[in-house]
Amino acid sequence: MAPKTTIREEISLSGIGIHSGRSINLTLKPSSAGEIILRRKDLGNSEIRIDSKKIKIKRSSLLDTKKGKIQTLEHLLAALYVFGIDSIEIELDGEEIPIMDGSALAFVQTIREVGQSSLPQEKKTIRILKSYTIQENEASLSFYPDSDFKISYSIEFDHPAIKRQELSLPINLKNFIKEIAPARTFGFLNEVPHLLKEGLALGGSLENAIVLDEERVINGPLHYPDEFVRHKILDLIGDLSLLGSPVLGHFKAHRAGHVLHLKAVRFILNNPEFWTYV
Repeated sequence: MAPKTTIREEISLSGIGIHSGRSINLTLKPSSAGEIILRRKDLGNSEIRIDSKKIKIKRSSLLDTKKGKIQTLEHLLAALYVFGIDSIEIELDGEEIPIMDGSALAFVQTIREVGQSSLPQEKKTIRILKSYTIQENEASLSFYPDSDFKISYSIEFDHPAIKRQELSLPINLKNFIKEIAPARTFGFLNEVPHLLKEGLALGGSLENAIVLDEERVINGPLHYPDEFVRHKILDLIGDLSLLGSPVLGHFKAHRAGHVLHLKAVRFILNNPEFWTYV
């Protein structure tokens, strides 16, 4: 078994919450606790643990507990997952992880700068044993046994700048840094009034999201021609981290999103005959 790891030094970042619109200070601290612990400094250092049962989907992954809420977890959790960091304290002075540029790149860069340290605890890995498909209308998410962690994702949008995009690749640190981490979140101008009415995207801007009008990307250039599907893979990695362990299996998603991602996580955790620890 591989050892659990933490970061070697404290990391401080600041940015805007894409949904709350508030300025957030984020601090990542080394920990020997063997788990990811979140703290809301603005709520008297209230300690919040990640629990997939307490996740809600509100255009992002929202951890909603009696001790406090934390929104937009997925990009930071994806970076921690791929680096193999499973023991860390995450402190913030607001209700949302800052969006940075809309990708996981800032988290990747700072984690690489400080490095990692091994801990005495050993980590357990989930190995998928049996295949299963979750279907919702035209969307689906399937998982299959595999000796590696792989994601195949396809999307279809009735928009000339997106259309159909698909990508399949093993998820390892090299691929994540080069192919996935820089992929930014995206949204459509015609959705903005509805989102604002719902109290969402209050901090969204041309600096932290790819924005599309009816015909084109209005704040290009893109980081990749298929940046949209790459960002979907980033979101899925972050959501799969809610399993609480690294996973060996092939996940295939079509026209999916956070809701279907979370259903897959809960199905796996609730059906232990589909997997085993290794």
